[in-house]
Amino acid sequence: MKRRFGIRTLCSTALAVTAFSLSSALLAADAVKIGFLVKQAEEPWFQTEWAFAEKAAKDKGFELIKIAVPDGEKTLSAIDSLAANGAKGFVICPPDVSLGPAIMAKAKINDLKVIAVDDRFVDANGKFMEDVPYLGMAAFEVGQKQGAAMAAEAKKRNWDWKDTYAVVNTYNELDTGKKRTDGSVDALKKAGMPEDHILFAALKTLDVPGSMDATNSALVKLPSAAKNLIIGGMNDNTVLGGVRATEAAGFAASNVIGIGINGTDAIGELKKPNSGFFGSMLPSPHIEGYKTAEMMYEWITAGKEPPKYTAMDDVTLITRDNFKQELEKIGLWN
Repeated sequence: MKRRFGIRTLCSTALAVTAFSLSSALLAADAVKIGFLVKQAEEPWFQTEWAFAEKAAKDKGFELIKIAVPDGEKTLSAIDSLAANGAKGFVICPPDVSLGPAIMAKAKINDLKVIAVDDRFVDANGKFMEDVPYLGMAAFEVGQKQGAAMAAEAKKRNWDWKDTYAVVNTYNELDTGKKRTDGSVDALKKAGMPEDHILFAALKTLDVPGSMDATNSALVKLPSAAKNLIIGGMNDNTVLGGVRATEAAGFAASNVIGIGINGTDAIGELKKPNSGFFGSMLPSPHIEGYKTAEMMYEWITAGKEPPKYTAMDDVTLITRDNFKQELEKIGLWN
């Protein structure tokens, strides 16, 4: 009798262990997998987004699959790879926003949910694909903060608007860029800068040489009374090039205020002890990485579809006084 009871107990235990093992295997197989695709994986910005998306994965209990997608071919291949690996959705900053329709078509075939981050998809007509959930910088509002910061620094230096002029390098072909510079100009006007003291220079390229050329074309139009200059643009490089042009034109660093947007492209310049490039508006890649990954997880597991547009206007002005500390906070300082 005792022997029979022992055998029965052993069998029950074995069945329980087997059931537990099968249950664990099924849970592992059902683990939520989410892709996070970025166009320039080597850039500090995207490294930070990935790091905080991984934090979200750890906090929420899902698996994050990170893939670099530097071109269209790799992007579409990555989507197939995610589907083959059991992913249910992905977050993406595309290498080219015009890939939007192709990305969505490929995602639909593979039954994958999509959230765009940083750069918003556009359709064949160049219009934003507003039906795709997107989280990114609130361009006009961030531009306003840039302009307000430049005006505040001018006031701190006791500059008189009578002999202060602004050169704003514009790239109106890019909606995000136009909104940023429009916001910046709006803030400068509200701060009291006369409208006729704001000169616009159209950019042909969004790099330092291109912005040098654009600024040079505006500097020759300045009146002889121009003593102080504010340099604006949609990002760090368009402002850096403008500052270089002022240096070549003989303006002292103390008579120039340039503030960019992005932060990561300004580190080298901010390490210099003196420059007309005063600072940059640093966005929040850490928040964007965590938030988009979290939104995708909730969409997959709870059916909570994210908003079509989540605007991020949380930026920090970094200057020579604080840039190292601010970059360290979000893992962008090595």
